[in-house]
Amino acid sequence: MIMSEPEARGPEEHDPNAFENTLMHRAVVPVATMLAIQVMISLSVLSLSVMMPAVAADLSIDPKLVGVFTAIIYGVAAVTALAAAEPIVRLGAVRICQAALLMAAIGLAVNAWAAVAATAHVLAQRVPREWFGTVFSLKQTGVPIGFALAGLIFPFLLELLGWRGASLVAAAVAVLAALIVELLRSSLDAVVTAGRPSVGIWRSIRFVFAHRALRVLGLSAIVYVVAQHTFTFYLVTYLYEHCGLSIARAGFLLSLSQIVGTAVRLLSGGMGDRVPRMQLLGWTGIAMTAGCIAIGLLEADTPFWLIGLVVVGYGSVVISWNGTSQAEFAHLAPPGEAAAVAAVQTALAFSGAVIGPPIFAAIASLASYRMAFFAVAGCVFVTAVWQIAASRRAVIPSGARDL
Repeated sequence: MIMSEPEARGPEEHDPNAFENTLMHRAVVPVATMLAIQVMISLSVLSLSVMMPAVAADLSIDPKLVGVFTAIIYGVAAVTALAAAEPIVRLGAVRICQAALLMAAIGLAVNAWAAVAATAHVLAQRVPREWFGTVFSLKQTGVPIGFALAGLIFPFLLELLGWRGASLVAAAVAVLAALIVELLRSSLDAVVTAGRPSVGIWRSIRFVFAHRALRVLGLSAIVYVVAQHTFTFYLVTYLYEHCGLSIARAGFLLSLSQIVGTAVRLLSGGMGDRVPRMQLLGWTGIAMTAGCIAIGLLEADTPFWLIGLVVVGYGSVVISWNGTSQAEFAHLAPPGEAAAVAAVQTALAFSGAVIGPPIFAAIASLASYRMAFFAVAGCVFVTAVWQIAASRRAVIPSGARDL
């Protein structure tokens, strides 16, 4: 039966209030929910790194071992990202996010005794493709916001409760977040779990590596994550050991860099909706290279204002790229396969967090922090030039699916 034009359009196009309610339900609420979940997960992940100088002193270990901790976290996360593609479709993305929050709580609690594919699945179903850059970058601001909160909250909790008490408080908040998300789960998961068959993850892996643009983006993400996480997870320890700052001052600079980086990430996402994203990522890498070199040149007698300027400048660009990269992956993914393709991107990016921090720690221990930062800068520069060259060889049309 052929519907009349008013019937085909739907009631929301005749009723502005209905349209606004639909927009709120389909975009604003999911983005806000995924953002909140990402904030809590990121805060949990960075907790030990912020408190590491105190933890290391208490346990008589080298604070550079935070790199091993980071590698374990992201090694598990990389495997989980690939394995989660089918459960996301079968159980629902929000249920998977709740499980991640509870696992974060368990990890924090155990520490006291001593969610990226899922969000892509929700947002790709509800957000127009022309908004992918902005919305995915907005969702990814949960990472720097969570890191910023960690840099501010944990030094305070450390002073008040000690590192064990601080870990237990964060664990309790993670459990509370999982319970609150349950109130929204049915409405958010209803659209995305209605009997859709799972796409084999190996098919998505083959698709990514056979696709020229996705292959470049995926391998570049490995290197960019090395830069991002050696900055984020080592900054407090580096400023404490090398520059002589207190944990509170170092944590404040980490937080400030994440707050400024949040704005830069949103700006990058908006630009990615208007200019070729790979080219934008390449030039972001050039800026990251300069910032990484500047960080490595800091000395113990460097004025605090200059340390702050370098930290905030580098931090604002080194965390700005991920939302743009995820948006391009979602944009180039086949219809209905955003979660599986995003899982491959996440696994590739997380592998950088597995190999990067331990290698950085080894170079810093055997040579110096300066040489470690310079090594990261060299890798990022080569990757950035590769992306710029790839973007100039061929301009990828909107929605292209070249294999």
